[in-house]
Amino acid sequence: MKKTVSFFLFLVLLCNPALILAQTEPEEIKPETDKFEDYFYESLKQQGIENYDKAIEALEECSKIKPNDATVYFELGKNYLASKDYEHAYKSFEKATQIDPKNKWFWLGIYDVNYQTKNYNQAIITVNKLIEFNEVFKEDLVSLYMNTQQFDKALDLINELNDKVGKSERRESYKMQILSQGKYQNTEIANLIDQINKYPKVESNYIALIHLYSENNENEKALDITKKLEADIPTSEWAQVSLFKYYLENKEGQKAINSMNVVLASTKIDSKIKHRVLNEFLIFVNTNPQYAADLEKAISYFENDPDVNVVKEIGKYYHNKKQWDKAIQYYELALKNNSGEDIETNLLLLQAYVETKQFELVAKKATALVEIFPTQPQFYYFSGLANNQLKQFKKAKEMLEMGMDYVVNDVVLGVNFNIQLGEAYNGLGDFKKKELYFSKANQLLKDKKSGYK
Repeated sequence: MKKTVSFFLFLVLLCNPALILAQTEPEEIKPETDKFEDYFYESLKQQGIENYDKAIEALEECSKIKPNDATVYFELGKNYLASKDYEHAYKSFEKATQIDPKNKWFWLGIYDVNYQTKNYNQAIITVNKLIEFNEVFKEDLVSLYMNTQQFDKALDLINELNDKVGKSERRESYKMQILSQGKYQNTEIANLIDQINKYPKVESNYIALIHLYSENNENEKALDITKKLEADIPTSEWAQVSLFKYYLENKEGQKAINSMNVVLASTKIDSKIKHRVLNEFLIFVNTNPQYAADLEKAISYFENDPDVNVVKEIGKYYHNKKQWDKAIQYYELALKNNSGEDIETNLLLLQAYVETKQFELVAKKATALVEIFPTQPQFYYFSGLANNQLKQFKKAKEMLEMGMDYVVNDVVLGVNFNIQLGEAYNGLGDFKKKELYFSKANQLLKDKKSGYK
């Protein structure tokens, strides 16, 4: 009975081939294109959730179906790169470029591998290929030349880009780095001369060339370019910087002053350069005092300088030269400009008054400053010193004893306080205390010499 039924079923199936096909699994008859799409979209899904191994498996199935599909190898490269499998990433991107060498993105994949593995020499080859697609990649090539220390090539390319697309902060930084090595300066000098000839109204090229000549002590050449700058761009304020120095060296005072005034009034020229110009003129005036009035005018340009108290610095200049009267003149002006509240300037001024033996002025000013700055021991000291010189020993003693409470970890000041207290008690006739304070001063000096605090 089982055999009859089985035979009957066999005949039915044999007579209905369509029924047999209907029972076959769908995957077994799906077209290859559909399979490829399924695997490809699966790879994208797995890549999206950062499951790169699964994405790679799906893409490998794709490559079996379409072994010459460049996009498959590009996607493989991306997943290998994300997995930091740089060797397989490189091979995958390279295969993509071999199949389709005109696709920029495939070359960018290779460049990513080169860069992440710091294979800068290979990256140069890749970027040169990318430049065929877009010259913007020349910016990358400059950095690669710097990384591989091919400075001559970097400098040539920087100059080319500066000429074609204008300067950039990064390229200028690279250029300064290259030119710090003297052997490349001749190349840059030749380039700047060429730029000046091509673009005679571009001021920055003259300035850069003057700077290079000056650094190489080629002062005559620097002067020639300065004069050319002044002739080609009569309104150039930068020309006056170099002309100022030239006039000073040749003792052409009035011409130097004219150039200086242009520089100091300029809104284009950096404040550091202005300070240097003023300093050079100050040194000049020190030996040519007939131009002192012009120095006063020059100082007025710095009244609102937020960084440097120029008048005070001039006072210090004369202070260091022990030209006390001039130092006093500028310290007093500095205090007038700053409401008299600068502690350092007041101390320098008091010192200058002492050096000129203006003890009444010292006593008056120091005592007033004690009221304003009651915790500053130096003002008590100057008050005590001046009152001792004026033989007002009681007043000196009082001020010094009050100020001594604020002397902390300053051995030199402590020594001076004790000496002045000894002088005050000597004047008051208390010789025992005089010896006590002189002895303290000596002990502090011995401790200082021995390094003991």
